[in-house]
Amino acid sequence: MSPGKADAPRRRGSIAAEAAGPRVEVRKVLKIPLPKRREFQPKGITEMAACPPAPLVRVSRLVALILVGLAVSCARVATDEFIQICTSASSLRSPAQKRGIQIGAAVAAEPLRSEPRYAETLAREFSMVTPENAMKFGPLRPSRDRYDFGDADAIMDFAESHGLLVRGHTLVWNSQLPGWLTAKEWPRDELIAILREHITTVVGHYRGRVVAWDVVNEAIADDGSLDDTIWLRGIGPTYIEMAFRWAHEADPQAMLFYNDVEGEGQGRKADAIYARIQDLVQRGVPIHGVGLQMHLSLTKRPEPSHVMANMKRFAAIGLQVHITEMDVAIKGAATAGNLSAQARIYRDALGVCLSAENCKAFVLWGFSDRHSWIPHVSATSGSALIFDEAYRPKPAYNALMDALCGREAIRSLPW
Repeated sequence: MSPGKADAPRRRGSIAAEAAGPRVEVRKVLKIPLPKRREFQPKGITEMAACPPAPLVRVSRLVALILVGLAVSCARVATDEFIQICTSASSLRSPAQKRGIQIGAAVAAEPLRSEPRYAETLAREFSMVTPENAMKFGPLRPSRDRYDFGDADAIMDFAESHGLLVRGHTLVWNSQLPGWLTAKEWPRDELIAILREHITTVVGHYRGRVVAWDVVNEAIADDGSLDDTIWLRGIGPTYIEMAFRWAHEADPQAMLFYNDVEGEGQGRKADAIYARIQDLVQRGVPIHGVGLQMHLSLTKRPEPSHVMANMKRFAAIGLQVHITEMDVAIKGAATAGNLSAQARIYRDALGVCLSAENCKAFVLWGFSDRHSWIPHVSATSGSALIFDEAYRPKPAYNALMDALCGREAIRSLPW
């Protein structure tokens, strides 16, 4: 898609001073006392003793025995460490936090209210939640002068009562917008005012409670250009910078992320995302990380080494990375072979996150096939999550536990 018209040139630093817009009425706001701020500083992973690589050339019997001895020694150290992590683990949550990452899932308010097993599984298995739809522009703002925080507040209350961190999703996107917004073309200044009102009101409502926000979502097209959105057409490219600055003003403690799909590995889109984020960083725009969505399938997935390289280049410019929306769709029947292949993809993705020092969260787009979005967009695909429709763990669940507990690494040692 081709980008819309660019906005008129202006002095650097003038963006934050754009029109503040009229005041709006906020309704259905729950008066909940703010809890003490929980800092998003997961504990670092304990450094393991370095094990020798497998020899690439023939060596003497003595040297070979020495190498085997070292490998066994390292294996014992690793085994002791992983046993310590996983001995008492009855869910993904405990070993993930001990490994230094948050493990999360997207959630919906309706099953949270009506299905006890949904709520029980969520609270047991995860340390972080993302509202799947409740914080998006359309559901949250049915009219220009009214906000409906009912579902979003329900998710927030559940999270806080169970010690779960919350990722806010999403402030600026081109989808799930309300009809009143898309039904007309707005003057630039008025559209700026609408967007600023929205960000300031929503982030302010959850100030000190949402640990990280997906501020801008899917703003870059597959060819690397800015996607043709209502925001680009009406405001120009600077809407991205504006959004981050307004979000930071509304909650200086929240981490702010750019979030996108199909830019997890290598390619034109991944390079374009990196270049635009690097530019924001260099110009002092308040951005703290990048979300890699990871909507995958058995036949469409990035190479783990490419994902690692992408994470490393964001680390080099001081940014965190979160895997934010992972699922792995299966086309056709969920056979034993397909479930095994799915499990390997999940394990590999979590393995990359665990290996990257700046990957601090691993979030699934749901957790039970009973409430997956995949069948709603593809009649021939499904079974994309780690619990089946009856909330029974699938091979993918066991693969994530293996990755967290180091079982695959232990099996691969040469004894």
